[in-house]
Amino acid sequence: MKVLNLQCAHQHSFEGWFASEDDFQSQLSRGLVECPMCADKSIQKLPSAPRLNLGVHEPTSAASQPAASQAVAQGPAQGAGSNAVATTGTPTGMGQAEQAAFLKAVRHVMAHTEDVGERFAEQARRMHYGEVEARSIRGQASAREAVELIEEGIDVMPLPLLPGVKETLQ
Repeated sequence: MKVLNLQCAHQHSFEGWFASEDDFQSQLSRGLVECPMCADKSIQKLPSAPRLNLGVHEPTSAASQPAASQAVAQGPAQGAGSNAVATTGTPTGMGQAEQAAFLKAVRHVMAHTEDVGERFAEQARRMHYGEVEARSIRGQASAREAVELIEEGIDVMPLPLLPGVKETLQ
């Protein structure tokens, strides 16, 4: 198994696991390798040093994780009426630790919210006005719908749509 350090044209770095160098080249040429952050298929292999396992491993603790990632992951679950609006766009300029924390937070939101799709604005209003029970939802809304919801006092949060979030990254 070959573990390769890869990077897309938008400077998102990620790891890819392949059976061999030929397998990587084959998948790359067929357009099967894409960035989990932005779905870019312009992928390059980064130079990397071999990993030597010397039998010494220090486990990472929750304290060593960036505080921001913990706050982001917990934020959407705190209020009963928390909502998320899915929009397009991906964060840029992130290092590997930030990318991992961001993906973890987005996966947490995906796992703890109900996808109402294009009915997001309608469902958010119905919950806000007490027509249906409040719950954490996510879905699609136009920028105009999101602004209208905010003007009505309904809490919404933009959430980038990432292709690798709903599926495993293998």
